[in-house]
This record gives sequence, C-alpha cells and structure tokens, in this order.
Amino acid sequence: MMAVVSLVVNAQTPQQMLDRAVNVLKKGGNVSASYSVSGTQGASKGSITMSGTKFRLLSSDMKCWFDGKTMWTYSTMTGEVNVTTPSAADLQMSNPYAAAADFKKNYNMWKAAGQIPGAYAIMLVPKKKAPVSKVYLYIDNKTCYVRNLHVKMTDGSAYTVSLSNYKTGVNAPVSTFTFDKNLVPAGTEVVDLR
Repeated sequence: MMAVVSLVVNAQTPQQMLDRAVNVLKKGGNVSASYSVSGTQGASKGSITMSGTKFRLLSSDMKCWFDGKTMWTYSTMTGEVNVTTPSAADLQMSNPYAAAADFKKNYNMWKAAGQIPGAYAIMLVPKKKAPVSKVYLYIDNKTCYVRNLHVKMTDGSAYTVSLSNYKTGVNAPVSTFTFDKNLVPAGTEVVDLR
C-alpha cells in the first residue's frame, strides 16, 4: 500500500502537491498545530490556530492575532501590542494559506530532491527580485500537511519552520482571532499603526 501512495505522490507536480496541501487545510475546518522556528535570528516555538485566512500564533516571546483584516502583534522585545493592517508580504511568513497563495502567484516551482523521508520536497524561487532567494517546502506524503519550510534570504540569513501535531475541527470561535488582553501582561500599551 505504501508503494502505491508513494507512486501517486511522486507522480504529482509541485503545483498539484501544493494545491493538495491547501485543500487538506481548508477541509480540516479550524486547524491547530505546533510550530518551531529556528534560524540566524534565534529560535522560537509555539502553537498556531487557523481558520481560513484567520490565524492566532502563541509563543513565549510573541503573540499574534489576525481576523482577516486587522493584525495585533505582541512582542516581549517591545513590550507593546502593535495594531496593523498587514500587507500580503507581512502575512506570507505567518499564515500557511497566505504563503501558499503567494507561492502559486509569485514563485516558480520544481520538485526538489527529498531531504526528509516521507515528504514531497518543492523548491520555490521568486519570479522577481525579492528579499527571499529560495524556499524549500516539505509536504508529508501521507497527510499532505506542510512539515517543514526552509527559507533562504538574499542577505544570507535563513530560517526553518517546522509544523507538527496537526488537529482538525478544533473549537475556535471568531474571538480566537482577535486581540485578547488576558494573554499579555496587564497594562500593556496598544499602539495603533494603521
């Protein structure tokens, strides 16, 4: 059976595999996952909850809510909450749906030599000059969930995002994706940058 799954997955084009990954997330309804980020800027880990284009990221050093229009971002470095209307580029690295849409529109894709067993590897290169020089995306052959994303920047820096512990159909009311003052220290300043 595994050989059949492997043959079917390997017959997919990178575009088809990316579409399958997006469709799995869409069909999952409200989805949560654990994530870790490591790179030249340091390391962080936490959880993400997604519902379509909406998401909430929670970690020890940052909390972020996006309701589809407005983003609230709390950072322990600044000690404040910044309120913004993010651009597509701002959303690309924090929301898998936004990243997938950007990849399909602004990147050329090729099947890459797999570096993670059991994953379909896609190499993406921007069509136009961009801060990102190359992205490697690893999609699980069985579940079609994104497992890893390795991003190389033109300035030489790089980071890797790993996702695990996916859960679908999680309880996530609309309020999940709007700023919750109870999740930041009391008296935290909210700065509206819109």
